[in-house]
Amino acid sequence: MSMIRDLRAVVRPSRPSLRSDSGSYDTTRDPATPSAVVDCAVYRDGARVHYATPLTPHEAMRQVRRDGGFVWIGLHEPTESEFAGIAREFGLHPLAVEDAVQAHQRPKLERYDDSLFTVFKTIHYVEHDRLTANSEVVESGEVMCFTGKDFFITVRHGGQGSLRALRHRLQDDPELLAKGPSAVLHAIADHVVDGYIAVADAVQDDIDEVETEVFSPGRKGAPRGTDAGRIYQLKREVLEFKRAVSPLLRPMQLLSERPMRLVDPDIQKYFRDVADHLARVQEQVVGFDELLNSILQANLAQASVAQNEDMRKITSWAAIIAVPTMVCGVYGMNFDYMPELRWRFGYPMVLGVTVLTCLGIHRMLKRNGWL
Repeated sequence: MSMIRDLRAVVRPSRPSLRSDSGSYDTTRDPATPSAVVDCAVYRDGARVHYATPLTPHEAMRQVRRDGGFVWIGLHEPTESEFAGIAREFGLHPLAVEDAVQAHQRPKLERYDDSLFTVFKTIHYVEHDRLTANSEVVESGEVMCFTGKDFFITVRHGGQGSLRALRHRLQDDPELLAKGPSAVLHAIADHVVDGYIAVADAVQDDIDEVETEVFSPGRKGAPRGTDAGRIYQLKREVLEFKRAVSPLLRPMQLLSERPMRLVDPDIQKYFRDVADHLARVQEQVVGFDELLNSILQANLAQASVAQNEDMRKITSWAAIIAVPTMVCGVYGMNFDYMPELRWRFGYPMVLGVTVLTCLGIHRMLKRNGWL
């Protein structure tokens, strides 16, 4: 069990820098450690059990099997070798283990013999002063959850989506935590969906800003194509948001409607509220996508209209310039007998007629809206 030996080396008492105030270990404080375990704790009767020294996953599971309760292990971006020992210890299915290590999975819920495997995509809104064609609006991560009768394992990928605050909040609610691992699964689902709601509100502000600028008057000085690039970038970010929200609808419906032996019946009622919130966010995201399609089409139509106006102006000025060009071309030919060629006022008359003709054409085109 090389994995267990590595974990024991990480959490031995001679490494006090890895200890947290609650008696668990936090390997994120020591970037040099090879272990991906962020926290490992035993919970019994809704309260965290504190030990003199931090427990390895193997030791925590041994305590649970002897005295009851459940163990909650949190990992961050584990490698295959780092996760192998834990997978063997808890009897995790190889397919689920492979998905948890490789990441980049679609949100889903899979049931195995003695565990549930759930994948959530976390979404984080990226703050920016001004939306540009290269702005990153949302940043995604992943949380994989293994739910068993007496264990709960979370595997995080990405820099966002820390569960530390959620763990502390659950520890402050022993009545809920006493329901077991399914209570933790609900808390994570609720936490992820609450994040979706916050991101949806922020994305709505970005869409409102783009919509206002596209349809606001007096935008003739705006660079051509700038808005289209911003709209398309925002549409791509909304699509990434949609990929996190839409596939999660079915798993939440299953958790809220179908009885499962690993989910406490009292906790299942809470999943209904999460499913309702998720459905509302999904409707918002679909609305964002449709609205951005309309804004993009309107922007392209505006660009087409602007190009047509430019062509009309170019054509109008070409028609005006054609008059003096024609007159000069006629009088530039080498003929002895030209109209009014020997008349003293012939030259001023030709210039006057040319100018009056040009002014007449200009007035007519302007009155018709071509200039």
